[in-house]
Amino acid sequence: MLNKDNERELAYIVVIDSVTPIPGYDRVELAHVGGWTIVVGKGEFKAGDPAIYFEIDSQLPEVKPFVDMEFLAKKKFKIKTQKMCKCISQGLLVSASNLGWGAGSTNGLACVIDNDGNPHYSNDESRFVTKLIGVTYATPEDNVRKAPSVDKYKKMAQRHSKLFSKKPFRWLMKRTWGKKLLFLFFGKKKDKKSDWPEWVKKTDEERIQNMDWILKDKEPWIVTEKMDGSSTTFTLKRGKGKNKEVFYVCSRNVVFDKPDKACYYDSNIYLEMAEKYDIYNKMKKLLTTVFKDCEWITIQGETYGPGVQKRDYHAPEHEFMAFNFITSKDGRWGSEEMKNLLEKEMGIPCVPILDTNFILPDTVEEMLEYANGVSVCDTEMREGVVLRSKDGSKSFKAVSNEFLLKYHC
Repeated sequence: MLNKDNERELAYIVVIDSVTPIPGYDRVELAHVGGWTIVVGKGEFKAGDPAIYFEIDSQLPEVKPFVDMEFLAKKKFKIKTQKMCKCISQGLLVSASNLGWGAGSTNGLACVIDNDGNPHYSNDESRFVTKLIGVTYATPEDNVRKAPSVDKYKKMAQRHSKLFSKKPFRWLMKRTWGKKLLFLFFGKKKDKKSDWPEWVKKTDEERIQNMDWILKDKEPWIVTEKMDGSSTTFTLKRGKGKNKEVFYVCSRNVVFDKPDKACYYDSNIYLEMAEKYDIYNKMKKLLTTVFKDCEWITIQGETYGPGVQKRDYHAPEHEFMAFNFITSKDGRWGSEEMKNLLEKEMGIPCVPILDTNFILPDTVEEMLEYANGVSVCDTEMREGVVLRSKDGSKSFKAVSNEFLLKYHC
């Protein structure tokens, strides 16, 4: 699930929707949370119970109560998609009491209460407990690529940790104007230069399991193939006065403002894509001719190929496909308009469009079944699909369970 900053949370509070029996098994049953199904012990949960849910891809800390769960130790405390008792089980449900926490309700809303007495509800930002519990990504490279970025103010505070631990500084750091004031005295230009561009929203699509309500929208949607690669962002912003325009090349969280800046991969695939497709010059042309009234334009997509992910699509070298085109004036473009501009006119590849008039099914199960299939890139198993409304304002992803069982078990 994504938080307000569009960053994925791996652990959060939920309320059990329902619990159903599994035919032929009398010691376990199936709990339903949104579009997720999780195999649990018989009688462990009932509908309406609050619980802590750990999404697939989670790496749990090796502390109580997790170290006492034998089935977790066998999986090295990693939460992955599994087939259990002839059912797909995704995630882990833990009761508040198992963590030594309390449970209660306020104004009719169920919540759990942590050891410091803080309530966590399932319907607001208090639900997210990833950092509180110490959950990380199960795949080491994801902890590098998806780690929260450190902004210029945090860098400033880290350099002067003793000073910024004092009450007046803490007070100022809680206020936007206070942080800006402190940066005038304690900030450095290099902090600002390598800071994530504030006008760019980081890439991540919400999973259909976390927004099953969207299936009620029966307007035609556009379906694109979800590529198994590394998120890549290019953005160009106009300069003001004598200042030149600013061009950023970014991974999911890192801004590559220097050619020799460290990259997770053996080579800097992000700068490689910028050069391969002549991104800067093409974006500059667009900004100075087509989008004269825009302050900035952004292209986001996936870099894929040898050594990037488990699926390389038989590409002989690294390749790029765009999935977002965003302007300061119009926001995110629709997939068809983006493809016409970037691919047909600018020679920048875009993700394959599979359907332009898709009507959403009634259930998450049907949507996930549709996500299964073969890639149009190499006719092997596809990772899944991304669905967008015609105007590009709404979107979600459906990841193939077959793909997860094969590549992420």
